[in-house]
Amino acid sequence: MSQKIAILSVYDKTGLLDLAKGLIKNDVRLLASGGTAKLIREAGFAVEDVSAITKAPEMLSGRVKTLHPAVHAGILARDLASDEKDLADQNINKVDYVVCNLYPFKDTVAKINVTIAEAVEEIDIGGVTLIRAAAKNHTRVTILSDPADYATFLQELDRGDVSEISRQRHALKAFEHTADYDAAISDFFRKQYASNGVQQLSLRYGANPHQKPASAFVRDGALPFKVLGGSPGYINLLDCLNAWPLVKELKQSLGLPAAASFKHVSPAGAAIGVPLNENERKVYMVDDISGIAESALAQAYARARGADRMSSFGDIVALSDKVDVPTAKIISREVSDGVIAPDYEPEALEILKKKKGGKYLVLAIDESYEPAPQETRTVYGVTLTQGRNDVKITPDATFTSIIRPKDGPKLSSSALRDLTVATIAVKYTQSNSVCYALNGQIIGLGAGQQSRIHCTRLAGDKADNWWMRFHERTLALQWAKGVKRPEKSNAIDMLCSGQVPPQSEFETRDYERNFAEGQVPKPFTAEERRAWLDKLTEVAVSSDAFFPFVDNVYRAARSGVKYIASPTGSQNDGAVFDTAENLGITFIEQSTRLFHH
Repeated sequence: MSQKIAILSVYDKTGLLDLAKGLIKNDVRLLASGGTAKLIREAGFAVEDVSAITKAPEMLSGRVKTLHPAVHAGILARDLASDEKDLADQNINKVDYVVCNLYPFKDTVAKINVTIAEAVEEIDIGGVTLIRAAAKNHTRVTILSDPADYATFLQELDRGDVSEISRQRHALKAFEHTADYDAAISDFFRKQYASNGVQQLSLRYGANPHQKPASAFVRDGALPFKVLGGSPGYINLLDCLNAWPLVKELKQSLGLPAAASFKHVSPAGAAIGVPLNENERKVYMVDDISGIAESALAQAYARARGADRMSSFGDIVALSDKVDVPTAKIISREVSDGVIAPDYEPEALEILKKKKGGKYLVLAIDESYEPAPQETRTVYGVTLTQGRNDVKITPDATFTSIIRPKDGPKLSSSALRDLTVATIAVKYTQSNSVCYALNGQIIGLGAGQQSRIHCTRLAGDKADNWWMRFHERTLALQWAKGVKRPEKSNAIDMLCSGQVPPQSEFETRDYERNFAEGQVPKPFTAEERRAWLDKLTEVAVSSDAFFPFVDNVYRAARSGVKYIASPTGSQNDGAVFDTAENLGITFIEQSTRLFHH
């Protein structure tokens, strides 16, 4: 049997001499390049330059050392007769072991004021090719790219040879080594060459001001959106890229323009363009918007923003259709951070670009863009990957299985619509989540709670608050001159949620000065609240996972819920179904769990 051959070319020379000693002990012929050969030779070990088999010197100031058929044919040759013949014809020997690691390119580009020319000179070609060739042919060749593996490798060699499992493990590590190296290079050149805003977008900072640098990019092609105004931040984009698919899916599922008001990666409100009645226009503070009756998109956003005005303060707006002037006018006078939509009417765009002194974020999303089916994120240095949640929620296919009452009537079109709105909403809401919907819009959303009952209570309390805003006493509020919209929203929220009377003299004064003289509203009594809430009915609820206990059903019933959709599978399903039926609630199976994190 011919002598086995190892090729060594390493940047990190940790453990190199011990490795060379062990290889020679096992009668392995050593071939090495550049500084690797020099170190081994100076230590007194027998080593040959790679040129001994290539018959060609290093050239181009070291740029070409190992790039030669005598090297790579020896590495890539398989145990096939045809490969053996090719090697014999060219007088080339097989290579059995490749030891190679790369200069950490990240260290180069981390240097202050590093130039492109300096970075280019640190891009390894021959080393990457050695590693990839050996890793590709790992059924025969062992590739060592990590000095930490030298000791166990030598132990196996002393026992006879390297196992197949070890060769596989070393090959995986080698591919990860080159992938990380290539990612560092592409990241550097993306920052240098990619058109800012086209393929790479620099962000002010990450989730917090101290988290720098921050950027958004795609690895292939252009970003799916264009920045038409303002400058996006990291959280802005998280909201935009969660809110847009929500409204896109609502539009596709229900056939009407859709809108969402997004905050902290969950919807504060979402709705489709169901016409607004006179009271709804007043409650949502859009009764003076010209042209709103003719704009389904404006009606959708009025509902989305109006559902929970406190939570929507400083929102990201997502709109399914081209933004028209009535919609832009609503957005222009609300406290909001940005908007994402497929297109904008010229006049509407001008209205939005003037907001916040020209700093308002305006994004135009490519309506045809479809993300990759696989999602990847890194958390605490650990990479997680999963298939994208591409389940489609539709009224005619998702809510076909009525569990209780078994002999009940088919669901009405309005019930199917509201269940669809609620279910699509929880699909894009931080789990655990429960959503109450009515009239084609969210009226209460409980997001990100560790307990299902707390989600249900939170969402139910918001739904109650929403309904109390339609009470004749709330509609008749008289405001002091100069009170701004956020202050009105806060005062209404305090009144409708039962947070008045305030608990201190200062709080009382701040609350009462919102109202015209002598027009401070009396707090609702418990009896008044219950009497009004008893008029709320036909509400639909959707949960992103099953209702494990009957307390959720009891709480939902207190807010006018007549339909509940959730996945099933809890050990307590029977009791939950019985409770719903006893309370006059139709329970519908929604077969897909919709956790979102």
